[in-house]
Amino acid sequence: MTQPVRVLVAKPGLDGHDRGAKIVARTLRDAGFEVIYTGIRQRIEDIVSIALQEDVALVGLSILSGAHVALTARTVDALREADAGDIAVVVGGTIPQGDVDKLLSAGAAAVFPTGTPLDTLVDEVRKLTAGSQVDR
Repeated sequence: MTQPVRVLVAKPGLDGHDRGAKIVARTLRDAGFEVIYTGIRQRIEDIVSIALQEDVALVGLSILSGAHVALTARTVDALREADAGDIAVVVGGTIPQGDVDKLLSAGAAAVFPTGTPLDTLVDEVRKLTAGSQVDR
């Protein structure tokens, strides 16, 4: 029996609203992923540490605060500095369409603005994590 793909759903920064992140975490769990949820108000350093400790294939950032570009770039950079640049980073939340390309340029593997169908999110996460369970 194969192990489920492990993903981390994180709420970086000072954003205190987590209903969407919890819906995403539950949806991914129901789709067969093993989901680790950090809770709200996480520091980038802690997110990266948890990602490494839990051996995840993907980090999903849920951001509603408007700081999505900076927080995504900092997360991607911190993972690369920790020699874990192979961990995909996706971001969702209140993302203006004009910022999608900025997030992709900052290193996000995918962007899921508010209103993205959950089936689309699951399909994209499956694609991004296919064959990515590696020992660290």
